[in-house]
Order: sequence, then C-alpha cells, then structure tokens
Amino acid sequence: MIDSDPGDGADPHAPLREAALRSVLEGPGDTDPALRQAAAAGEGLPTDLQPLVDTMRRHAYRVTDEEVARLQATYGDDRMFEIIVSAAIGASRDRLVAGLQALEEA
Repeated sequence: MIDSDPGDGADPHAPLREAALRSVLEGPGDTDPALRQAAAAGEGLPTDLQPLVDTMRRHAYRVTDEEVARLQATYGDDRMFEIIVSAAIGASRDRLVAGLQALEEA
C-alpha cells in the first residue's frame, strides 16, 4: 500500500485521502487488488499494461483511445477503468508526497 502519511500528521485531509486510496486500491472491484496496487505504484504490472500505466503516471494527456481500446479486448471496460483510476491516484499520491517533502526541505 502507498504510504498514507506524507508529512507530520498535521494535515486534516490525510484521513480522507487514505480512505479514498483504500477504496480504490483495496475495495471491491473487478480487478484484483494486487493489480490495482501495482498500477498505483507503477511497477510489477503485466508487460501489456506497463506502457499504458507509465504514460498515465507521467503524461496522462498522451494516452490515446487506441491504447485503451487495444487493452480493453483483454481486460474489459470495468477492469480498464479500475486500472486507469489506480494509476492516476497513485501518480497523484506520488506528486503530493514529493511536493510536501520539497516544502519540508525548503
């Protein structure tokens, strides 16, 4: 699971973020939680998903309909949705942690 406490615990929104992370990454769904967690971390994914998740995590605006459609044949609509949301929430979490660490160091 992604570290849920990026700072000293003084953030009043941390519990809500943790609940959202748990819901997406560990809650009920069509995709195995381990795969959702791998998408959030950006590693440990099946080779066919890795390029999409890498693009989602680095440059989400570059993801094409064709990339998603090609994977939908294997994973289906619901699983693709869950994988994409997991990748996005993992990337946002990484950016939040990096930003808070930069502020602490400044």
